[in-house]
Amino acid sequence: MDGARRACVDHFLKPQFDAVGEGLQVTLPRDVEVIGPNIRLGRHVHINAARSHPVRLCVWFDGERVGRIDVGDYALVGPGCQIISSIGISIGASTMLASGVYISDSDWHGTYDRTREAGQAAPIVIEDNVWLGLRVIVGKGVRIGRNSIIGAGSVVVHDIPPNVIAAGNPASVRRELDPATPFRTRADYFADPAALAAQMDGLDRAFLGKNTTLGWLRSLISPTRDD
Repeated sequence: MDGARRACVDHFLKPQFDAVGEGLQVTLPRDVEVIGPNIRLGRHVHINAARSHPVRLCVWFDGERVGRIDVGDYALVGPGCQIISSIGISIGASTMLASGVYISDSDWHGTYDRTREAGQAAPIVIEDNVWLGLRVIVGKGVRIGRNSIIGAGSVVVHDIPPNVIAAGNPASVRRELDPATPFRTRADYFADPAALAAQMDGLDRAFLGKNTTLGWLRSLISPTRDD
């Protein structure tokens, strides 16, 4: 990350978490909402927020029970993701959440008394190296097994076993993966953090090398297709 963004993450965003591992990467940190206690991030977590698609991590507490959110090492959280907890959500290492994923461990309102949550909560466990596709919804009490993939737009309301591809509403197993075939995960991507940081810095310099303050001001007043 560039210096200004790093300062914003360190000064404004990190203090809102109960714990943050090394190597946190955030695009547009001002568009990451952290609400409530008991929210923890592992090492080398990437959060890709966007102005039109902010990321929200929210823990609810009612005086009797406090939720929690634990995001494992090397996890990727895409634009527009919402993770909202009333009792407990655990997201495993190297898990990837595509844009617009919604994870909630509660129904939030009773069937007949819609002014109270009325105990409508159950923990969610998403194991290591899971991939949730675009706009997947994960409901309360669900466990998604290691390495499994959930297809775009699916609604997960029942447990999904390890090493499968599941899709649909409600999501069901469509194909099994071969557990004997090695998986290359995001943890492997970060095996050499220094080399990766140098690569990212090189990309930033290539894309932003011609940017100037005057050019930025001109783009606000008279933008062109090259901006």
